Amino acid sequence: MQTTTYSVLGMTCGHCAGSVTTEISGIPGVTGVDVDLPTGAVTVTSQDVLDLETVRAAVDEAGYELGSAS
Repeated sequence: MQTTTYSVLGMTCGHCAGSVTTEISGIPGVTGVDVDLPTGAVTVTSQDVLDLETVRAAVDEAGYELGSAS
């Protein structure tokens, strides 16, 4: 299992967090998504390392901007 924390810019409410969670959860191999709304941190657990551009596309689809990954 892999755990990566991403910074997502522009989330301000529970609906925002839900949209990001739904889109990232749709990426094959993702087993968990935890959003910390006050900090914009999104921690993703997956079976393998995720392609950054795939995560970026999912966040874009939700209407937000991917910041950094750690």
